Amino acid sequence: MKLVIASGKGGTGKTTVAANLAVTLAEMNEPVQLLDCDVEEPNVHLFLPPLGTTDQTVRSPIPRIDPVRCTLCGVCVQICAYNALATAGDHVLFFPEMCHGCGGCAHLCPEGSIAEVERSIGTVLRGQVHGLELVWGRLNVGLSLAPAVIAEVKRMAQPKATVIVDAPPGTSCAAVAAISDCDLCLLVTEPTPFGLHDLKRAAEMTRELNVPAAVVINRSGIGDKRVHAWCQENSLPILLEIPFSRQLAACYARGKLWVDEFPEWKDTLRRLWGQVEEYAHERTARH
Repeated sequence: MKLVIASGKGGTGKTTVAANLAVTLAEMNEPVQLLDCDVEEPNVHLFLPPLGTTDQTVRSPIPRIDPVRCTLCGVCVQICAYNALATAGDHVLFFPEMCHGCGGCAHLCPEGSIAEVERSIGTVLRGQVHGLELVWGRLNVGLSLAPAVIAEVKRMAQPKATVIVDAPPGTSCAAVAAISDCDLCLLVTEPTPFGLHDLKRAAEMTRELNVPAAVVINRSGIGDKRVHAWCQENSLPILLEIPFSRQLAACYARGKLWVDEFPEWKDTLRRLWGQVEEYAHERTARH
């Protein structure tokens, strides 16, 4: 199973749930991979620092224009959806930070004056820790190509492993890239007006992607019951409520795992996993 843990906004506890759940499953002798797809701000490795890390560079093509063959016809400028190309006088200007590497300019250039060269856009790292494999991506600073790095992180997923994906927060292209093709999405939220607002957006995203979703409510008890009511109205099951706790917050602030400092949470997360499997099976049978 490939379970993605997402949230409509940052700071809801998404990464904490992902890391603690993955470690709990690994202790059940499950082959587990934890993929940190928040490539702009990866942080799972801060909670689970692996030993013996390996890395590989992620590359993407960019155009190289031959000024001798170029006739300034402007076809490349017209088809570039990201405005990475522009004509100025007798030159074609290229803005590499805006290029998404689609290859359209090279493919459609009538003079064949555009060749593609590769550039580094990020890194994928992997290592073993707590009996599981951790894989995370790191996008190069200044680039807007998170989906390409996320795709390389997800390419490391093993078909026979239980894969936990920690998605970027929000509903951007990066979140869509992380959630796509997963079996189930756990949306982590909090019982506040802001939490409900962003939960609605995230739930709409999962519906558009045709990925079934369920909810985890973090900091339960600090707000009201509007999140519960909305989930009931929209047939979104709430699989776990994590109470607001000074002890859990202090554990997180120290960069520690709940399941290490409070072993009773292992039973809670095992029950959560059982509910996840049951819900995923029901959805598969229904569709």
